[in-house]
Amino acid sequence: MESAAGTVKYDESKIQTLSSLEHIRLRTGMYIGRLGDGSTYEDGIYILLKEIVDNSIDEYIEGYGKRIDIKISEKKVAVRDYGRGIPLGKLIDCVSIINTGGKFNSDVFQYSVGLNGVGTKAVNALSDPYIVRSIRDGKFRELTFCSGKLTSDTNGDTKEPDGTYTEFVPDPEIFKDYEFNFDYIKKRLYFYAYLNKGLKIYFNNDKIVSSGGLLDLLTEQVEYPLYEPIYYCSDSLEFAFTHIDSYGESYYSFVNGQYTNDGGTHQSAFKEAILKSVNEYAKKNFEAKDVRDGIVGAVAVKVRQPVFESQTKNKLGNTEIKFKIISEIKDFLIDYFYKHQDIAEQIYLKIALNEKIRKELKAVQQEAKELSKKTSIRIPKLKDCKYHFNEIPTGRKKELWRGDESVIFLTEGDSAAGSMISSRDVETQAIFALKGKLLNVHGLKRDYIYKNEEIYNIIKTMNIEDGIDNLRYSKIIIATDSDPDGLHIRNLLLTFFLHFYESLILKGHIYILETPLFRVRNKKETVYCYSDSEKSAAIRRLGSDPEVTRFKGLGEISPKEFGRFIGPDMRLIQVSVEHLKDIPDALEFYMGKNTPERRTYIMENLHRFEETV
Repeated sequence: MESAAGTVKYDESKIQTLSSLEHIRLRTGMYIGRLGDGSTYEDGIYILLKEIVDNSIDEYIEGYGKRIDIKISEKKVAVRDYGRGIPLGKLIDCVSIINTGGKFNSDVFQYSVGLNGVGTKAVNALSDPYIVRSIRDGKFRELTFCSGKLTSDTNGDTKEPDGTYTEFVPDPEIFKDYEFNFDYIKKRLYFYAYLNKGLKIYFNNDKIVSSGGLLDLLTEQVEYPLYEPIYYCSDSLEFAFTHIDSYGESYYSFVNGQYTNDGGTHQSAFKEAILKSVNEYAKKNFEAKDVRDGIVGAVAVKVRQPVFESQTKNKLGNTEIKFKIISEIKDFLIDYFYKHQDIAEQIYLKIALNEKIRKELKAVQQEAKELSKKTSIRIPKLKDCKYHFNEIPTGRKKELWRGDESVIFLTEGDSAAGSMISSRDVETQAIFALKGKLLNVHGLKRDYIYKNEEIYNIIKTMNIEDGIDNLRYSKIIIATDSDPDGLHIRNLLLTFFLHFYESLILKGHIYILETPLFRVRNKKETVYCYSDSEKSAAIRRLGSDPEVTRFKGLGEISPKEFGRFIGPDMRLIQVSVEHLKDIPDALEFYMGKNTPERRTYIMENLHRFEETV
């Protein structure tokens, strides 16, 4: 029945009440963020895995179960811990009703990540099937759900050791095309091991374990520290740091075993404590930038009631812990410096060098700023967006803020930028058109990037002149052609970020945009293909001699077409670095002056490629 105005009648029959799991399926983004395809760390399939592993880690933190078995075969994930097991009588509630769980009780779980009572339910709702088996005191209970609906419930006696077994397959109705990246998973599992000394994690055929905690993490990342890393561990705080001969500062921060990619109050307190400790011991007033430039550090805290700024727990918000962290770190470091004056001296030398470089740069920076003002009030070639990553409003406006979605495309020339500008989301997508090939900054000092107008404009655009804390965009996306010139520009940009702002890559802010190489179409259907194999499959499927177009550059894709390639489902490759110590050698090989070695490598691999064609 319709009203006179022609709209559907709004009455009691239109009011709906959804179950917990139905709501998760309907509003997936509220619970796990983006769906993705497995190509980036924050994609939904990794959030599902993390939610289950977090529960097993919580058991270990409380002193139960020293082993976790994780197996992934194609689409199926299985996790087995040897903790206490979920109470059998409440098993259904714990995996299907939001705000249900034992972690609200601090007598049972003192330090836990999963305090919102949502995680396991989200995995249940978004899997088909989802199987959970709890074993306690010789008894078991096993439940099977399909798309959030209970399909079987069995129980009985068993000789299995206590613990919880969880098996799930991400629901293909929700997760369309995805693939698990085992390297991503192993890296995060190593984080769990570093944070829980003695825990044994078995991932498929790999054993992951750490005896040195965060010190192992730092040793794994840094090959040539300027001094032996400083390490401290107490019941609720662990940290390690050293300086390296590099620009910028890099931190790994954790809360209750959870990696906090965007830091938070614990990371801020860690940085502040280092500065205060050095100044108090030296009886100086060094600037923060001089003390921190070149630091690689890791900090982990345990908090009874952690408050995170999102469901995916990337940033800690507890302000009440800051003073305690600063105080504990200061007490340790000042005593450490008195006992290890040689290391204190190495830190002073690094600070002195940083100070010298900063003062030399000051005149260059000022000159660059003055030149920029004369050139234009606005940054040339930038089409900015409305919302920014570092500008979080307060009050009612915060509900509409989309800064977490903000991205900037670094694209190649005006033709490609034209199509992107016409089809972008003006609220969250900015476009910066490069003039051409960037300066190769490998081996250059920092003053060169202020003397180069284009590089300086990139720095200003992103607001990273004084570090990445005020970064304006959540994602920096390199969008260049897939030809030799485009790939060279991509490598020059990556060299710039790796050499001067490696933290942008370590924090997962740098991406590469994938755009189609081919368009295959007939009168009824158009298929965009990203590889030769996809093109061949499309030709076979469409049949009848379809039209095939090869896109030579981004500028050849019309604005009408381009919109879908930079929309919500755009294909992105996240740029990642497994170990900091690998960066110098990689840059030297690909961007340095080792022409004979690089030429030999190219010729050998080109020969192999020709043999396979």
